[in-house]
Amino acid sequence: MKIAVVYTSKTGNTEELIQILFQLFLNKNSDVALYRIEQFPLKELSQFDGIVLGTYTWGDGEIPCEMMDLYREFEIQNVRHIITGVVGTGDSGYPKFCGAVDGFRDMLYVQTKLAVTLKVELSPQRQDIERCKRFVGIFMDKL
Repeated sequence: MKIAVVYTSKTGNTEELIQILFQLFLNKNSDVALYRIEQFPLKELSQFDGIVLGTYTWGDGEIPCEMMDLYREFEIQNVRHIITGVVGTGDSGYPKFCGAVDGFRDMLYVQTKLAVTLKVELSPQRQDIERCKRFVGIFMDKL
């Protein structure tokens, strides 16, 4: 099963979260590749069995502009078979905590086989490691 972990990060918090998840996927002996959004082959989206998206939230709970091409590809390509998960970091002081995660979640639920989501306050902490393990476990069970 071919898995892609695709992310964008502004402050480094989402990248830190993605690195934890990526290592956990590697520990499961999965065929997983890590991509910054700029490196991801959008036209090959439908060739993956599983995709995990990592994003920060911009402005008033919005998906960052660099993730919008990927968002649109999920809407136009044949991706019904893909198991997906979405993670993000954010600040709960804002009205729409991790709003980009919610935006991707809603679209992925319709377009793919959404398995799991995860929101982390700012930077991943020790207690978030167990949540990351559960995320990977649920994702792999669905795959």
